[in-house]
Amino acid sequence: MADEEEALPTSAFLTEEQARKLFADMNEVILAGEEMRRLRSEMITLFAGLGWTQERIARLTGMSQPAVSKQVAKARPDGAASRPDLTLDQHDTPWLEGRLWGLAEGISASLHDSAHCTRLTDALGRGRKRFTPQNVDALRRLVEKDLMEHRTELPGSHRSAYDAISRGLDVPAKAAATDAVGTGSAPVRRALARRIQRDRLGGEN
Repeated sequence: MADEEEALPTSAFLTEEQARKLFADMNEVILAGEEMRRLRSEMITLFAGLGWTQERIARLTGMSQPAVSKQVAKARPDGAASRPDLTLDQHDTPWLEGRLWGLAEGISASLHDSAHCTRLTDALGRGRKRFTPQNVDALRRLVEKDLMEHRTELPGSHRSAYDAISRGLDVPAKAAATDAVGTGSAPVRRALARRIQRDRLGGEN
């Protein structure tokens, strides 16, 4: 049966390879959506554990209060969460990756989306790319290239931030460092660091 199926001619309007790529693109979008929903759920649980009201969380997320209540009940956090350490200078890998992401976004915005890092940064933000070691290394190279080519256009704070991030990624902290700060999963750490890095760059420009 398998041999007969393989012998069948491909569709006249799409080859099997084209169809595979079509479905692969769809699957990436679906997966990105699922990952973003999980990240939002973790963030809701974090803020609820810190004492934010469900009404406030609902307003900020654009969700209904019953939906937030259901999410909080589903997560069943064990008591109040410890307040996360949101100082910029932290050394676990997800935090540094989030800082790199935020820095790349800042560079892209400063160069009006003409930066070398823009495409990869956008792909990471939309979930089309993952934070694999290979993609993080690629983003580092692109950010470095932008900093070199546009040194007169970009504030010195961008180079300083990159140097600190790069040093941290070159000498990874022990795995226990993430547990010590108690702020959830790697995606949560990246999202927090990304936001804080962007705000810091904005304040220094």
